[in-house]
Amino acid sequence: MASTTSLNSPPRKQPKVLIFPFMSKGHTIPLIHLAHLLHTHHNLSITFFTTPLNSPFIRASLSASQAEIVELPFPTGIDGLPPGIESTDKLPSMSLFLPFIDATRLLKPHFERELARLLAHADIRFMVADCFHSWAQGSASARGVPGFVFYGMGNFPMTASRIVAVDRPHARVVSDDEPFSLGVGGDPLAHVTFTKSDLNPPFADPDPDPADPQYEFIIRCAIEISSCRGIIVNSFYELESRYVDYWNERFGLLLYNVGPLCPTGPARQSVPSNWSGWLDMKRQQNRPVLYVAFGTQAEVSETQLNALAYGLENSGVDFMWVVRNPWPGLAGFEARLGERGFVVREWVDQVSVLGHEGVRGFLSHCGWNSVMESVCARVPLLAWPMMAEQFMNARLVVDELGIGLRVRTRDGKKRGGFVEAEEIERMVWELMVGEKGRVAAERVEEVNRAARRAIEVGGSSERCLGGLVGLLCGGDGLEKGMG
Repeated sequence: MASTTSLNSPPRKQPKVLIFPFMSKGHTIPLIHLAHLLHTHHNLSITFFTTPLNSPFIRASLSASQAEIVELPFPTGIDGLPPGIESTDKLPSMSLFLPFIDATRLLKPHFERELARLLAHADIRFMVADCFHSWAQGSASARGVPGFVFYGMGNFPMTASRIVAVDRPHARVVSDDEPFSLGVGGDPLAHVTFTKSDLNPPFADPDPDPADPQYEFIIRCAIEISSCRGIIVNSFYELESRYVDYWNERFGLLLYNVGPLCPTGPARQSVPSNWSGWLDMKRQQNRPVLYVAFGTQAEVSETQLNALAYGLENSGVDFMWVVRNPWPGLAGFEARLGERGFVVREWVDQVSVLGHEGVRGFLSHCGWNSVMESVCARVPLLAWPMMAEQFMNARLVVDELGIGLRVRTRDGKKRGGFVEAEEIERMVWELMVGEKGRVAAERVEEVNRAARRAIEVGGSSERCLGGLVGLLCGGDGLEKGMG
């Protein structure tokens, strides 16, 4: 019998999901993993938006069969922005961050043109766009495409930042070092205390200047994402359950915890490197290695780099250090190290480094990707937050989860303070050899087991993503944004 939908029916459009990361490796990598997960586990077609100079990195991680890569031309002739800069890790200074974000808004007409093209022949079920592309939510919503936003941070800093912005609990304190609570009385977050120095501008000011560019940007983003369906979070419910529950009960946009994404993505192409051979040698020598890296955006002074170098050198611990911006003392430092340390000058696949059996500790800026990747690799952290929400992440890592230790500044300031070489030496030794480090290592093993259960079939993250796909691509799905 002939099918009743064959000759006269229009061809069925292919179900598709759109992913649009911000032009920064820290924001792009987890969404590459999400694309892989949606394609491999849910059989969805993926279109990944980026710009020409970011495209090779993405194409090296996602094959043509996994995702269509659409390149949007990056704007040129932007005042103050050097030509050929299409990602934040290439910015000569983070003072250009806001001009860079403003430049990415000029991608809008190109994005909308490609969106119209895709809608003509594909059944677009939903879009996941980075929060820094908040304008894309309106573009999608106007064309009937459900949108989700990706913040690139965990539930704890998102919830804490929203409470600070809405309730202004720090308006009651008189100094930057006076603690204040995120809740009162029987509030579930009453136990969480901060000081103003824990907060990133403009959140540190309870009465921010409406004309401040950072404040204007935050308000604009909040307004533009109000049309989206929810927030995709690279975390898992069991890790931050009280903050997920608090947010979902109080605030409008629901949190969908689908992580950790780091162990679910494809293995990168194996590229021979000196550092992998060095790590193999250390493993054979049974000498644990400390991995040292501060992401692609942290700016560290020459004086602080010197102190870090002396602290590492004097700690007696073997280490691998990713140095983004070499300084004058680097050559002499390397000459003294011998086989005890290894300095890397290029970008490395951090997941591969942390996953090496010889790496037993991570001195980190506590970016959220680094926290999640440490959990996935069962490596405890030595937290040295430097910018953005990293100070809140450090609080979570050290005080709430117990999976790491923290360096302290010379003057006790939590933001921007100088860390002495002796403090670095002491805390590196404590993490790698001391009793506190042993406890943190045991605790990260426990958290790792919970993370793996979350992404297994029937786990909280697996059910959350499956429910989300079911809701928008067929089936009952989830209406309450589980975890």
